[in-house]
Amino acid sequence: MIATVPTEKKPDEVPPAAAADGEEDEEMEEEGAPEAQGAGGEGKKKKKKKKPKKKSKLEQTEPPTIGLTKLFPDGNFPEGELQEYKDDNSYRTNSEEKRYDERMAMEDPEVTYNNIRRAAEVHRQVRKYARKTIRPGMRMLEIADLIENGVRNLVEENGLESGIGFPTGLSLNHCAAHYSPNSGDTIVLGEKDVLKVDIGVHVKGRICDSAFTLTFDPTYEKLLEAVKAATDTGVREAGIDVRLGELAGYIQETMESYEVEVNGKVLPVKPIENLSGHTIAPYQIHGGKSVLLVKNDDPTKMEEGEYFAIETFGSTGRGKVIEQGEVSHYARKVDAPHVPLRLTSAKALLKSINKNFGTLPWCRRYLERAGESKYLLALNHLVSQGIVQDYPPLCDVRGSMTAQFEHTILLRPTRKEVVSRGDDY
Repeated sequence: MIATVPTEKKPDEVPPAAAADGEEDEEMEEEGAPEAQGAGGEGKKKKKKKKPKKKSKLEQTEPPTIGLTKLFPDGNFPEGELQEYKDDNSYRTNSEEKRYDERMAMEDPEVTYNNIRRAAEVHRQVRKYARKTIRPGMRMLEIADLIENGVRNLVEENGLESGIGFPTGLSLNHCAAHYSPNSGDTIVLGEKDVLKVDIGVHVKGRICDSAFTLTFDPTYEKLLEAVKAATDTGVREAGIDVRLGELAGYIQETMESYEVEVNGKVLPVKPIENLSGHTIAPYQIHGGKSVLLVKNDDPTKMEEGEYFAIETFGSTGRGKVIEQGEVSHYARKVDAPHVPLRLTSAKALLKSINKNFGTLPWCRRYLERAGESKYLLALNHLVSQGIVQDYPPLCDVRGSMTAQFEHTILLRPTRKEVVSRGDDY
């Protein structure tokens, strides 16, 4: 995700053993008793039938390498968790009118529920592997490769048709968001670190945005519990006609009900007041509406058909972030101005950005993967001209710890679908 503030290997071919359809041994079946007795006492039997060969179901490998269209050849991808609307909207579940609206939406290529679900299933499979594989001692670049190679393989990366939705966030400790390792990064995950893992997958510009936090030190388990509970509250209370300012209040109340004991000192868990969830639009990670984490007077309502990332951030520090550190995240602005570029290298770089990313966020490693080199002068020029937006890391006070959890929800006409929910969380 790109939070709101008011050299990699190409996928290998699928191993033949993983991709081949298995077959059961042929079995012979004898039917009936002897029809007649011959002079020599030999019985005459019916011909034996072969049982039909059965194909075993294709299963994902570890690490994940098999494209999702091979695992779901009928093109129907799993729904997320379904939640019914509450109160005045409870009628929607059984409304014939709303069911009709939903059927029409399913058939509309601009709505593309199935593209969203394909991206979400990729996310579930990749993050499940990542959650059980990431361990202290791994380099940040190694973790990024593990995740991004999995996404590219499973989503069957194909230019702007399908691929990574935004740079993999691997923010550590007091850094809450917008850190992804640049080439040459030497940071290693430590035993006492708190790691936020934020993964984006897109299919035809429909982005699944979901995040989780890992810690290997029991000290900060309550911090993670608080932020996960706040995200769950946001998901549960979100719905058509819900006001964004009130939803923020529910999130805040949940998170602030937790405390963390660090070195004998009890610290409150604070929602980070200048980060937020957001709507997601096609090829645009921020669609315009924001779900803040502290109660406010925003009367804006959630609407039918909208697609929201409900993400919450908690901190043991001041509960407010500032920009700090080396930039890795960038995106071409949706409303970028048409300005004359005096640097030939900037023109060439912009052409590459438009071809490879459009308005999707990217990082410097992705530019290098696309073949760009010695691009920093051109990149800084595009930023200074207001064509490209840079997103520096967002950090609370040093010494504090931050956590993040996030799910993507689809406000369908009949019910709410938590598209990114899986059995891991």
